[in-house]
This record gives sequence, C-alpha cells and structure tokens, in this order.
Amino acid sequence: MIFEFYHRFLRGLLTALMFLLLIPVSMQMLSRYTGLIPRYIWTEEMARFCFIWIILVGSMVAVRDKSHFIVDLIPEPKTQRGKVIWELIPDFMMTCVAVIFIIWGWPLVKFGLMQQSEMSGLPMIYIYGAWPLAGATWFFFLIEKFINNLKTLKGSE
Repeated sequence: MIFEFYHRFLRGLLTALMFLLLIPVSMQMLSRYTGLIPRYIWTEEMARFCFIWIILVGSMVAVRDKSHFIVDLIPEPKTQRGKVIWELIPDFMMTCVAVIFIIWGWPLVKFGLMQQSEMSGLPMIYIYGAWPLAGATWFFFLIEKFINNLKTLKGSE
C-alpha cells in the first residue's frame, strides 16, 4: 500500500538526516577544539535546520508506528472493541493538531518563499515547509488508523 511505501521512505529519510546532522556538528567540533579547519558560521544553522527536520520526520514515523507518547489515565479496556474505541480519543486529538499544523503552517510556507537564511542563504521554505508536511502526513496516517479501527470494530461485532 502507498502508506507503507511512504512510511519506509520517511524512515530512510530520518536515517539520512541523522547522518547528515553529523557533518556540520563534526565540523563545528573540529574547528572549535583542534583548529584543523576554519570556523564556519553556516554549520550551526545547518545543524539547527537538520534537527528541525529530524524532529518532524521522527514525529511522522511515530504516528504510524504508534510509538508516540500516550498517557494512561484510566485502566486499559478488556475487550477488543473497547481498546479500539479508546484509541480513537488520542487519534482524534492528534488529528486536530494535524489540522492546526496544516492550516497555520501554510501562511508560514508562503512567508518562507520571501525569505532566505542569514548564514547559508538557503530559502526558508525548505525549513518552514516541514510543518504543514508533518501535519498532512499525520493526518493521512491517522485516517489510515481510523479506517483500520473501523474494520476492527466491524469484525468484533
């Protein structure tokens, strides 16, 4: 299914971003403590941008894996039907957050079209675009979970 392919792509992207983060951080450490290479100003900014993407791509993967945080306030339901209904509550709340990220992230993207980062000259749309993309991805993964939960509910009746 397309969701599985996209999920695998996101996991690969997350791995690549983790390795990519090592480059500017290593350059910063080498220049700061050894003097082997000159101090580059853009490395701090690139590390920050990479870290933002790591957080948001990681959250996308976590929504699909069901590995995001969940707070247990009441005992877990005993029946399969109760478990499915209980899962719908945090999924609904995450869907609301996803819609907020999409709606309020879009003006941020338009604003990013007119800006460039100070140090590297990178168009800020590459950074600001992560928020509505995360919201849209959460939304689609949550729709997939909702459909699977409905199938489980129909099967348990």
